[in-house]
Amino acid sequence: MVHVEYAIEVLASQQRVFDAVVDWDHQGEWMLGTKVRATGAGAGGLPGRDVGGELSAFTGAGPIGFLDTMRITNWDEPHRVDVVHTGRIVRGTGTMIVERLTEDSSRFVWSEELELPLGIIGRIGWPVVRPMFGAGIRLSLRKFATFAAR
Repeated sequence: MVHVEYAIEVLASQQRVFDAVVDWDHQGEWMLGTKVRATGAGAGGLPGRDVGGELSAFTGAGPIGFLDTMRITNWDEPHRVDVVHTGRIVRGTGTMIVERLTEDSSRFVWSEELELPLGIIGRIGWPVVRPMFGAGIRLSLRKFATFAAR
């Protein structure tokens, strides 16, 4: 397992940032190369809006990429959403936390505990891939801060 965590301060209220985080259908506007959609409802009956809800994320360009399926395991609005990755390539857990800083500013923390794919090849390749992965996430979070603030 590898742990990755990135954070960004956003000039928006905690509720506004949380709402932007869980606006799955628009996540592609800020997450580099990824399109997300809610695919299943949880206990409350709203797709992607409560525990048990399911998400589907395609990361790639055109037809080349991979599908990352997830199930929401914790929904604590406006503070936190946890997911478990259920796909064949991406496995592990993800956490999205929104911390209130002031009435009009928040910190968004995105973290993952990931099982590396491809066994030993994945473990050997991770030190090479990690800097590029991190750069993509940091760019995405800067775009998110703008997205959430508007």
